Amino acid sequence: MTAFPPPTSYRPSITGNRYVVATGHYLASMAAVRILEMGGNAIDAGVAAGLCINVLQPDMTNLGGVAPIILYSARDQAPFTISGLGTWPAAVSVDDFARRYGDRIPPGVAPCVVPAAVDSWLTALQRFGTLTLAEVAAPAIELAEEGFAAYNFFCGNIAADAARLAQWPSNAAIYLPNGRPPRPGERFIQRDLGHTLRLLVEAEEGARHLGRERAIEAARDRFYKGDIAERIAAFFAEQGGYITLDDLKKFRVEVETPVKVTYRGYDVYSCGPWCQGPVALQALKILEGYDLAATGHNSGATLHLILEALNAAFADRERYYGDPKFVDVPIEGLLDTDYAAAWRERISPDRAFGAMPEPGDPWRYQERQPSRVVSGNPRPPRAFRAKVDPDTSYLCVVDEEGNAFSATPSDGVTNTPVVPGLGIVVSARGVQSRLDPEHPSALAPGKRPRLTPSPGLIMKDGRVFAPYGTPGNDVQPQAMLQLAINLIDFQMDPQAAVEAPRVATFSYPRSSQPHPYSPGLVNAEARIEPEVLADLARRGHRVERWPEWAPRAGSLCVVVADPARGFLTGAADPRRMAYAIGW
Repeated sequence: MTAFPPPTSYRPSITGNRYVVATGHYLASMAAVRILEMGGNAIDAGVAAGLCINVLQPDMTNLGGVAPIILYSARDQAPFTISGLGTWPAAVSVDDFARRYGDRIPPGVAPCVVPAAVDSWLTALQRFGTLTLAEVAAPAIELAEEGFAAYNFFCGNIAADAARLAQWPSNAAIYLPNGRPPRPGERFIQRDLGHTLRLLVEAEEGARHLGRERAIEAARDRFYKGDIAERIAAFFAEQGGYITLDDLKKFRVEVETPVKVTYRGYDVYSCGPWCQGPVALQALKILEGYDLAATGHNSGATLHLILEALNAAFADRERYYGDPKFVDVPIEGLLDTDYAAAWRERISPDRAFGAMPEPGDPWRYQERQPSRVVSGNPRPPRAFRAKVDPDTSYLCVVDEEGNAFSATPSDGVTNTPVVPGLGIVVSARGVQSRLDPEHPSALAPGKRPRLTPSPGLIMKDGRVFAPYGTPGNDVQPQAMLQLAINLIDFQMDPQAAVEAPRVATFSYPRSSQPHPYSPGLVNAEARIEPEVLADLARRGHRVERWPEWAPRAGSLCVVVADPARGFLTGAADPRRMAYAIGW
């Protein structure tokens, strides 16, 4: 009898010759496939999938939310980021917030920043895609108008926040149909959202004679300058919010060069320090000085080093990260090889920091010195535990031309009211700003909050190796770091690398309101061996177990390119609803 080797993962890795897609929902993955089979490229398919994610996962994302993107353009032979993050309105200030709301940023319209996802999707399509908005939006419109089968994760999230949703009639009308949360298997329809997408397509079609790019710009203008913008501004005026028509008209996402580190011969890219993406990069540079392959996968020694590298990077995030238009961030120093070595001198192989360490001095490791005030002296964090609302999804696509698309849409419907008639909420991402004026992420007019969603991209020898990412708030860079190590240091099969049990540190102030801080706390999935968890505890980590498969540990997706064999391989996390498809 033939002995077959046991599988290395619960799901198979998905391999294709032409393209592979991995997204937070299988229907979004199918939508991307439809676009690729029409002749679209990875950017066209990624935008189609992103629009579908906004329909399929409204508890986690929204068309009026955020959508940071990192992509590789084979035509331009370069990676780019699209910020996909809105700015605080011009009328906002820390003083006014304190007068209105005290020392907390409340739910509702108060934390809303300018919606950026529409501009992000359309900018990607206009500049790097090949198809029309009508073509890429068709699957999302179909799902919004005809509905989809409600599923457990979505239904559970809506049920958990039913009381909050009920306080806003416009939310309750959509998300509490028949006066209750949707149940698994029921058809869930969002007609107003479908209508808003049709309004954008209508604007594009009316300007088709001007050419593809200008027609897409007409769709954008309808959202930010036309009747859709007017409805958003009127709603905020009625609700006492800050956003005005002028804020919408002046807004545009940024197309930027990503930041990068080299790790064991791989170039690892992220969006800039307006988000937390560089945390994973800085931790990788610290870990590059250790032989992780020798200490072993998910051993106590390896996990200890991973956690301490993350704690170092999070300490620097707390001290230095903010919108670079307002804060002079020493990003070159933070990612410098010698600065990483300085952190390794502070990391003990045997003893955890136990609390958030003092930040380092990255200014010593770059030629440019601060050109303006970096930040003052933010208040030291106060240790306490509190719930942080989950949101966010992820998607990635690679095509046969070598284009890659990586996006992390976010902002669910449970924190702010739906704009009546439009079926969207406006990004409440302001909950990730601070009311301490000395903090680098302090609230300010025109400033972007420091964002948790942070898509990633890995290159090798000038070619795409892997777009990758996950939802998970502050766990995002932690799960992404562990995936990169699994792929690069341990040469794991992509699906096995995604499924491997993970740890997460919370020994820093969380990004989201109310910014809880749990010194020394580590959560670990229960599949990690008990003796390994005991080893971490002996080193000073305060270990608490997650379930064996914890949705809070993230929901990674990745597509890995193997140019030697000519294959693309996708993997998607079974912890939530993610699914990979390829051909």
